Amino acid sequence: MRERAALRHTHRRRPGRRRMAAALTAALGLTGAALATNVMLQPAGAAAAVPAWPTANGSQAVSSTIEVSGTYDGGLKRFYGSGDLGDGGQDEGQDPIFKLKDGATLKNVILGSPAADGIHCSGSCTLQNVWWEDVGEDAASFKGTSSGAVYTVNGGGARKASDKVFQFNGAGSLTITKFQVSDFGKLVRSCGNCSTQYKRTITVNDVDVTVPGKSLVGINTNYGDTATLRSVRIHGDSSKKIKPCVRYTGNNTGAEPKETGSGPDGTYCRYSSSDISYD
Repeated sequence: MRERAALRHTHRRRPGRRRMAAALTAALGLTGAALATNVMLQPAGAAAAVPAWPTANGSQAVSSTIEVSGTYDGGLKRFYGSGDLGDGGQDEGQDPIFKLKDGATLKNVILGSPAADGIHCSGSCTLQNVWWEDVGEDAASFKGTSSGAVYTVNGGGARKASDKVFQFNGAGSLTITKFQVSDFGKLVRSCGNCSTQYKRTITVNDVDVTVPGKSLVGINTNYGDTATLRSVRIHGDSSKKIKPCVRYTGNNTGAEPKETGSGPDGTYCRYSSSDISYD
């Protein structure tokens, strides 16, 4: 399933803020009050803060998988596993807290610990403002078999994922936007050794990434996977150890897939240095 100086001049005096504000006022035709309301001067290079995590609106233990069709709004309640869903380990094959049918939407949900196998999408699905406080096996697994399946993760965040956050086992396209992740292994991995393999398309856009972490996207070039990265902000990784995109040769035999390279190549890993920022 996060780097920011001033120079002192002795011979030339720069315009003060009042003179700058007056110049802007004259140019824009604003009164002093309107200027204060409409113009904000910020230091160059200032980075926006990572959005705060929500506070849970109560908690609910889940002993058997909740199946969702249509739209399920959790009201920002925390859901956590109990009974058979309460192991919290890393074993494959665990049941999820939520199972979404094709076309379903899950929104305003916090998954607590233990989170079992998080969320399973049987086909196209939307995860809107969903948060994982402590990822168990995977935060979410996408399992649709149609090449036209569309999986959307909009908002939310995940932390404490010892391996993957999102596991892309099925076919189709996955878009992750306005998301935040911290303390993780991989943000999303196209399954490297599933018994049935597909071409998978991944887009990661407008996300905040905070160390520690290993990689953002892992794809299988031999199946035609692609990963497009845009507006990715990586926090606390001055050494640039997190790999934005890693390429593999996948298989359908269950063997460990072979890593073949990383970084932008214009074909499979589609991004440029300007799409990734560090602070």
